[in-house]
Amino acid sequence: MISDRRVIAVIPARGGSKGLPGKNIRPLLGKPMIAWSIEQALNTPEIDTVVVTTDSEEIACVARDYGAEVPFLRPHELSTDEAMSIDVVMHCLEFYRTQRNQEFDYVLLLEPTSPLRERDDLSKIISLLRSREMEANAVISVGEVQEHPMSQFIMEEKKYLQELIIDCKTETRRQDKPAFYISYGGVYLVKNDVLVSEKSFYPHRSLGFPLKRYQNYDVDDLYDFIALEAVMKFEWGL
Repeated sequence: MISDRRVIAVIPARGGSKGLPGKNIRPLLGKPMIAWSIEQALNTPEIDTVVVTTDSEEIACVARDYGAEVPFLRPHELSTDEAMSIDVVMHCLEFYRTQRNQEFDYVLLLEPTSPLRERDDLSKIISLLRSREMEANAVISVGEVQEHPMSQFIMEEKKYLQELIIDCKTETRRQDKPAFYISYGGVYLVKNDVLVSEKSFYPHRSLGFPLKRYQNYDVDDLYDFIALEAVMKFEWGL
């Protein structure tokens, strides 16, 4: 807990994955990939509850072994490719409200496929929202875009290239281009009441929490996993 605000960390981990089967519990430098996010949350004193929501008994067993709560298996309708993270989290919050009589002020969504969080990142993100909660509703981890939109194209039907951003100068030096950011690092902290009312992890008045360049990795396929493993070895000396 931070001050008088109760915080729940929700880690969604569906069993099915087409890009990299079994990725959430794939061994990553000595432990299942999901374990990194569980341990990061458990080691953050501002977080009151760490829960994994999954449809897989195998993932549930791994999550419990590493200290997370797994009080239910996710229903089928929330376990498909089309299932939205917001619906998964709302289902989790409803369970805690009705079955555990527990309410939370802040909801922290942690994607298990983005484990490159530094030791105090989560504490800093929670403290940032607490310090500015009169003016802000959420904090989202972001990384600076490396492949700048001003240098990108779409390819037309006849393979002619067209600038993604019209009327921009693609030959502009990289250092002269304005910085663009994208959500990276799989951290979304939102006020509970705002999450319920807006049904979005990108509500109005969201603050950005910039990550370091090496943290900008998310695992969708084997190539992402190989890159992530190499970065963790290099940056963290593992």
